[in-house]
Amino acid sequence: MATVPVYCICRLPYDVTQFMIECDACKDWFHGSCVGVDEDEAPDIDIYHCPNCEKTHGKSTLKKKKSWNKHDTGQSGDVRPVQNGSQVFIKELRSRTFPSAEDVVVKLSGSQMTLDYLEENGFNEPILIQKKDGLGMAMPAPTFYVSDVENYVGPDVLVDVVDVTKQTQSQMKLKEFVDFYYSTNRKKVLNVINLEFSDTRMADIVESPQIVRKLSWVENYWPDDALLGKPKVSKYCLICVKDSYTDFHIECGGASVWYHVLKGEKIFFLIKPTSANLSLYERWRSSSNHSEMFFADQVDKCYKCTLKQGQTLFIPSGWINAILTPVDCLAFSGHFVHSLSVEMQMRAYEVEKRLKVASLTPFPNFETACWYVGKYYLERFKGLHKANKQPPPYLVQGAKIVNGAFRSWTKKQALLEHEDELPENMKPPQLIKDLAKEIRISEVRRCEVVGDFQPPASPSTQEAIQGMLSMANLQSSDSCLQTSWSNSQAKNNSHSSTASKKQSTKRLKKGMATAKQRLGKILKIHRNVLCHTVFFFIV
Repeated sequence: MATVPVYCICRLPYDVTQFMIECDACKDWFHGSCVGVDEDEAPDIDIYHCPNCEKTHGKSTLKKKKSWNKHDTGQSGDVRPVQNGSQVFIKELRSRTFPSAEDVVVKLSGSQMTLDYLEENGFNEPILIQKKDGLGMAMPAPTFYVSDVENYVGPDVLVDVVDVTKQTQSQMKLKEFVDFYYSTNRKKVLNVINLEFSDTRMADIVESPQIVRKLSWVENYWPDDALLGKPKVSKYCLICVKDSYTDFHIECGGASVWYHVLKGEKIFFLIKPTSANLSLYERWRSSSNHSEMFFADQVDKCYKCTLKQGQTLFIPSGWINAILTPVDCLAFSGHFVHSLSVEMQMRAYEVEKRLKVASLTPFPNFETACWYVGKYYLERFKGLHKANKQPPPYLVQGAKIVNGAFRSWTKKQALLEHEDELPENMKPPQLIKDLAKEIRISEVRRCEVVGDFQPPASPSTQEAIQGMLSMANLQSSDSCLQTSWSNSQAKNNSHSSTASKKQSTKRLKKGMATAKQRLGKILKIHRNVLCHTVFFFIV
């Protein structure tokens, strides 16, 4: 009977599922796991000698590496560029100097990070909180560490793991990654930044900052009974070993993000989301070799911000950022979209769609969240107008941008691409129409009350504005035609004083269609005239 060939120092038959490497001396094959050779390292080996052959033939030799210095000016045309995240790259990055984040980062206490502060000052620059006191945020005790994450989340949970040197992603069980983390002989730099734990026991001991919960569209406006469950983006655990690096990116959906370092330290490289920088970012990210180009070299300023243990950083929508972990680090973070940055969120979302980037931390069903917040805007505006109050200007601006997106997403040629994110029982045309009406009311009333000043206006202007204001109490926008039409009716009656009431009514109906077409333009012109007049007198 024929015998089955055996290989390796373990003398077992060939197993197709295991990586093996051939010894260049004895020509025997060895399991990588038996001789300590990783499959990813094999391509770099020029001549391999097994443990037995090493004694007589010497140790294995590696292929000669070409220059990794991206600034190399040698004559050889075969210069290999530095891969972002490689050890050569990390060493160079550590040696470089950057403008201090003191120029752009706002420092506040936890108690100062309130909705009133953000509504008054905006949320356009990163905010650093030195101590978590006053943030309304729950964090584990200082004795909590990576092994506790495994206990709370579960050892068999699959997690996304980034090979930093190659900037590639794979999956492994959390237990396997924790074993790597505590290993004294790390052959790779592995990074976990996408462990969302909202559905685990760890969610009970970690709570996002109170301001995040107040602002978040998902937390406040996503119905609990919706067919689509709420996006899980609010609680991430980041387990990063020394020299972990995440390349420049914009958070998906243009979301804002908070970070809290429980143990260790993180370094953020921050770039303002100016129009020029966003254009450069889109061009860089769409390049086939972007991982070999350091994006900060393409912009005028990249700021360096060090986040130390116990500190919390809030990064606004659209900011382009990269992250270096100089020491082993355990941190928590979360993403949130909100009404203070609607324009930037929508712009970043459009960039993301054009790039077709599969982010490590996606914002699922971003458009669905927009539809729910559009419904909230409508109800909020109606309530305020009924109470003769005005919505804040930033809400009106946000509603205009969202409603514009709704129109774009529901166009016939675009509907197929976007209909999957329409919430159930939503009537887009009606929502778009009603929200547009409430926005117009807000804008006209704002023009009327500026400085408590009533500018002079012609009778036709006053009547047009009065007609717009009456829309708030009417079921159909067509009803506002009555005010504007009164002038036309009077003019017709003056030329036909002997006509009967029936004939006058007939003329009124006949001219109604023309008035409907003209009214929109009339109101728009008068509104602009009024607003410019108010501005002129105030200045």
